[in-house]
Amino acid sequence: MPSFTQFTPPVDGTPLSRKNGTLVVPDNPIVPFIEGDGTGPDIWRASVRVFDAAVARAYGGTRKIAWYEVFAGEKAKEMFGEWLPNDTIEAVKTYRIAIKGPLTTPVGGGIRSLNVSLRQILDLYACVRPVKYYTGTPAPVKRPDLMDVVIFRENTEDVYAGIEFAKGTPQAAKLIEFLEKELGKRVRPDSGVGIKPMSEFGSKRLVRMAIEFAIKNKRKTVTLVHKGNIMKFTEGAFRDWGYEVATTEFRDYIVTEEETWNGASKDGKILVNDRIADSVFQQILTRTGEYDVFATPNLNGDYLSDACAAQVGGLGMAPGANIGDDIAFFEATHGTAPKYAGKDVINPSSVILSGVMMFGYLGWNEAASLIESALGKAIQQKQVTYDLARLMEGATELKTSAFADTIIANM
Repeated sequence: MPSFTQFTPPVDGTPLSRKNGTLVVPDNPIVPFIEGDGTGPDIWRASVRVFDAAVARAYGGTRKIAWYEVFAGEKAKEMFGEWLPNDTIEAVKTYRIAIKGPLTTPVGGGIRSLNVSLRQILDLYACVRPVKYYTGTPAPVKRPDLMDVVIFRENTEDVYAGIEFAKGTPQAAKLIEFLEKELGKRVRPDSGVGIKPMSEFGSKRLVRMAIEFAIKNKRKTVTLVHKGNIMKFTEGAFRDWGYEVATTEFRDYIVTEEETWNGASKDGKILVNDRIADSVFQQILTRTGEYDVFATPNLNGDYLSDACAAQVGGLGMAPGANIGDDIAFFEATHGTAPKYAGKDVINPSSVILSGVMMFGYLGWNEAASLIESALGKAIQQKQVTYDLARLMEGATELKTSAFADTIIANM
């Protein structure tokens, strides 16, 4: 049991556990949740009703989620005087799973990203972002139906590691002096300075998870995305380490693109290839259907996942998860939109579809399928929130809560 100093442990439910490395899921798992900042409470209230209705419908009362509220962001600051209480970390570690709405991160000074902090503290090294099209969703491209990718983005390293120093600080001056005197690299003295660490360990475990996913889900291609033509010893190394994992650990399942050039047959194997990051951004538009699973460093994956989501309806339709070896944290991928807070107008689909991912992770596939099909039907019925209704001819604009009602009715 967790040693909470500020929170009260839940009285109902059973924690997830592991046996011989396999996740053991009880019929009443405890799932910590953070409702989020800004529009988060509106979105969470709608989403949790959808989740509970799907579980009740799918399993006839034999299964139920024991929801347990934990805190981060503005609500935590107001209640406990800190943005990320240690009890929240302990709860997620203890129960091995969590889901959250969007959290505030000020631009510039102040607190660092709470999302990044959670990923690093809990070692949630893979940001997993599936992006696919739901029929009827307004989209800016001619063939949004060709988009069906899953992005595995390394979550703990790269320029997001938080090793940076502001212009004019003693730390920045010392680092700039070291670079010039010891390494012969001149940096302008009025620079802010950041460091980009990318390790063999971190890169390999990310690519390993992407390939394992591709094998399990019968995907056809895994593409390593990098800017190794310029950053040869970081992103170029990511590419090389990725191929090393593929060819040494998954030899029976994969063939590299270079091997096919030399006459190797694909024969139902997964094709592992690589693409320069800037090239991928145009190819995901012009050759969308050729891509399947991406494995990327941190920054490239952040850009790419949002660019892919834009083709199929935007971040309001984009789910996400941060996954490590023992913990999975599911999340909305959009921001807090504070000007709409409390107005019951925001599209809750990002959290709802993140819940679909969560149920899939738990092995509750019946509930996951029920939610996904019911949400897709609501879009085809043109019963949607304002962000979609304004782009759809003949649509009925619904409040956040009413959209949840429609999804539940469609079950």
